[in-house]
Amino acid sequence: MRTDPTRRQWLMLLAAGTVASLTAACSAAKPAVSDSPRLGAAGVGVGGGGSSAAPRPPMLPPPPRGPRTPIAAETITGLPGDGTSLALTVDDGVNPDVVGAYIQFARDTGARFTFFVTGCYDSWTINRDALRPLVESGQIQLANHTWDHPSLTRLSAGGVAEQLNRTRQFLHDTFGVDGAPYFRPPYGYHNATVDRVAADCGYTVPVMWYGSLSDAGLVTEDYIVQMADQWFNNQAIVIGHANHPPVTHVYGQLVDVIRARKLSMVTLNDVLQPPGGIA
Repeated sequence: MRTDPTRRQWLMLLAAGTVASLTAACSAAKPAVSDSPRLGAAGVGVGGGGSSAAPRPPMLPPPPRGPRTPIAAETITGLPGDGTSLALTVDDGVNPDVVGAYIQFARDTGARFTFFVTGCYDSWTINRDALRPLVESGQIQLANHTWDHPSLTRLSAGGVAEQLNRTRQFLHDTFGVDGAPYFRPPYGYHNATVDRVAADCGYTVPVMWYGSLSDAGLVTEDYIVQMADQWFNNQAIVIGHANHPPVTHVYGQLVDVIRARKLSMVTLNDVLQPPGGIA
């Protein structure tokens, strides 16, 4: 699945439209979190680990069987082929409760995600023990979203390498993986120089998207469901963010869209064979 440059730019602006409200610097104040559990539509606990008495939606279907599709060392915006897979990719990790709720969502429903980790946020270490078993089983995949979310096209080659290598080391030390060969440049901004430096660091596949939950900043629950209804389609790579609580309250509605369209949630590793036969 590909799109022309104008369309791609529009999609990047869609995802980044509220990003001005997202503070990329890790020294920013932490978001407020709830002291007590709050149940989303999927019966997933937010901020308190869930409730054993809460109703849960049916388990989602497993990823498709069969060989993975080989891909080249180049930018991807969607999953190749004519299948019924959906890759919901989740960026950043500003809010530890939201990262934790995504983990609980995966446990409760079998949902599969690729997290593009911004390494400076402490959400990843706070949730390490809960997340690591899902990473080891392959249900959740981790990839590289730089250390503190700068625009890579404004950095020197050395600066780009530092951003990627710092998160690479963090992922290795914390989860035993390095995220290669997939990386997502913040805001979708990359060029030939960024791609060359990234490839030298082991990240040969820039991952863009064809659809967005548009929740980098704070939006309403209804708007997130509207975006899911628009963009959850066959072979789509969709971008979401682990930054603000509204997405954690609509997991049931997201599951409804996925099941109604007979989609299978997948990680990138589930369906893609990257260059060199790794991952």
